[in-house]
Amino acid sequence: MDGENRIILNVGGIRYETYKATLKKIPATRLSRLTEALANYDPILNEYFFDRHPGVFAQILNYYRTGKLHYPTNVCGPLFEEELEFWGLDSNQVEPCCWSTYSVHRDTQATLAILDKLDIDAERPSDEEVARMFGYEEAYHAGTLTRWQRLKPKVWALFDEPYSSSSAKIVAGASVFFICVSVFSFCLKTHPGMRVRCDNALKYVDENCTEPHPYFLTVDHFCNAWFTFELSVRLIVAPNIIEFLRSPVNIIDFTATLSFYIDMILIFEKKSQLLDFFSIIRILRLFKLTRHSPGLKILIHTFKASAKELGLLVFFLILGIVVFASLVYYAEKMQDNKDNSFKSIPEGLWWAIVTMTTVGYGDMAPKTYAGMVVGALCALAGVLTIALPVPVIVSNFSMFYSHTQVLK
Repeated sequence: MDGENRIILNVGGIRYETYKATLKKIPATRLSRLTEALANYDPILNEYFFDRHPGVFAQILNYYRTGKLHYPTNVCGPLFEEELEFWGLDSNQVEPCCWSTYSVHRDTQATLAILDKLDIDAERPSDEEVARMFGYEEAYHAGTLTRWQRLKPKVWALFDEPYSSSSAKIVAGASVFFICVSVFSFCLKTHPGMRVRCDNALKYVDENCTEPHPYFLTVDHFCNAWFTFELSVRLIVAPNIIEFLRSPVNIIDFTATLSFYIDMILIFEKKSQLLDFFSIIRILRLFKLTRHSPGLKILIHTFKASAKELGLLVFFLILGIVVFASLVYYAEKMQDNKDNSFKSIPEGLWWAIVTMTTVGYGDMAPKTYAGMVVGALCALAGVLTIALPVPVIVSNFSMFYSHTQVLK
């Protein structure tokens, strides 16, 4: 009687023996519906043969016996999911002790999906893929590509894909050079030693009025001539103009280039008040370096992947800033204090954010014992609050970076 209830399963060359009643514990699965009429039943050996992964099946059979599904760490997550699907089991039944290890592959797949969109320099696309990107697929297969259709992808690669060829590396180097020169010039011309007295014939009379040395204007002309040329060429040969104009980096490039010409108009119109506002936009050109640096792309997408943790950090910081600003305001009022720096709670907000971020300018500080206690608690809370999301951000960056190195 016991022999009639026993069943032999041959999975991937390894034989497993159990009871039919054990397989009936989880209904509506492949093993619960075994009959001798199935094609994989061998009447001579009296066993059922399945050409599946034997290591995973050991955990699946254990699930039927104990009711607990554990994840084998020596197999890949997608393979485990495929085996569960074959046997008719739900992956959500994985035990909590194994869930964190099992779900790692989902984070890895999400990372790879993001890296595919990053356009980080990997394999060079084929001619067919390039034709598909520019919408020339039909003409490519028909062999009717025009000279412009052949030239446009080459020019695009030259100006937008720095590692596609030696010429593209030279163009990328020139772009980086002009970006660095433009930003360096923008910073340097604010130094007093690099400025001259204003021309009273063109400016309002002011003894303290100074303006950058005329050489800086020449440098700006050369730099912006390159930026205008580069932006114009990339706009003309862009595969999709709408996507090109919606790109944040291209918006920054266009705005920074436009600010130079607005500056020229304001100079001739003698509207110097608005001049500095439009000039500072040019410092944003540093973000153009993301087109030439995979590391910066990874860093930006690390912050995107860690948006929830960063949002939680900002929330707790704001919460702590408001609480400790209020506490230190009332703590300083509890005792007579002639040097009280906290005249109001809004002024205490500045002290709280400086203390919680461990900057500590020292321009405002509690003078009473109660205020010092609040200050100590504020500093400790700030350290703990900022330290909490750091491991997540570092882990995301490490995961992005390691996968990028593998794809190269």
